[in-house]
Amino acid sequence: MNLEKIVAISGKQGLFKICSRGAGNLIVESIADGKRFPTFAHDKISSLEEICIYTTGEDRPLKDVFVSIHEKLGDDIGFDPKKATPLELREKFLQILPDYDEDAVYPSDMKKVFQWYTLLNSNGVLDYSSDDKKEEDNEEKPAEEKPVEKKPAAKKTTAVKKPAVKETANTKAAGAAKRTKASSKV
Repeated sequence: MNLEKIVAISGKQGLFKICSRGAGNLIVESIADGKRFPTFAHDKISSLEEICIYTTGEDRPLKDVFVSIHEKLGDDIGFDPKKATPLELREKFLQILPDYDEDAVYPSDMKKVFQWYTLLNSNGVLDYSSDDKKEEDNEEKPAEEKPVEKKPAAKKTTAVKKPAVKETANTKAAGAAKRTKASSKV
């Protein structure tokens, strides 16, 4: 599951897919209705790939939380996050992420996670088969230890700096004259 091109824009409802980049802006497409529009440098844009949920241990990336929702609740989460009470949201969030930090993750954050999951899942953006396939491939192929080959050390050479200008008889004489004038002033 790759969420790099899926972004949330502060002040705008829903999620957006980055279509192209321009000079000083991004062209995004709404996942909900497919409308395209430009965003600019002053818009606060957050990629879902970079968003993490605070836990009592190590923070969990949002895509791991989406996988957990899929495993525990399925494709249909069974409730409307917009109408759920904070207590209902906490109960559901405890099911999918039992070690979330209760002081740092607010009900509004939980609501947003469930809304995003529903939107992405209903539009076919979330693909769990590729992640399952990668995990199976990693489990089937144990890491083989390969002997480490040592490469011979490279010989160090010192470079002789060549003058930038080719010296001629005239330039040598001019340089010698400057040196004699400088030494006579002392």
